[in-house]
Amino acid sequence: MATVLVPLAAGFEEIEAVSIIDTVRRSSIEVIVASVDGNADVQGGHGITVKTDTSIKNISADDIDMIVLPGGWGGTKILAEDLKVQSLLKEMDQKGKQIGAICAAPFALGKAGVLKEKFTCYPSVEADIDHKGYDATKKVVSDKNILTSRGPGTAICFGLEIIKILLGDDAKEKAKGGLLADYCE
Repeated sequence: MATVLVPLAAGFEEIEAVSIIDTVRRSSIEVIVASVDGNADVQGGHGITVKTDTSIKNISADDIDMIVLPGGWGGTKILAEDLKVQSLLKEMDQKGKQIGAICAAPFALGKAGVLKEKFTCYPSVEADIDHKGYDATKKVVSDKNILTSRGPGTAICFGLEIIKILLGDDAKEKAKGGLLADYCE
């Protein structure tokens, strides 16, 4: 079974985190929700608290097939500065494993030096990412082992692309139909 890590830091974007977790779990992919600060409960940017499964300190790149970062500036800034998160991103990239980030979170990928040629993010965040190749025309951009998406409204489409990467087109289409997500490519 494929395993996805979703690290949460205070100030994360709740719609993105929960949409990714829910969408991916619907396809029987294991999702580990990990706290960056070690607390079991993490509060998002809009006051919603999510209970995590573990601390990110307990996770290694060998334990997971993909790491997916939700956005929200507060959480993103923590993800971009946290040594464990940055180390994990670099190790995942070195091993050719899958990495995803949505909304502001590609900023953390930029800090880790793992962004490839093309990416997308929340409009205006690209100015804070020291990397060329921003694509504002797509909901989700895939480039080698890096998957990025624009924001809360694209979170389900992003989750479906994670399913496609890990389980294939048939699993994505099945989940897409069940979610009535015809607006996703």
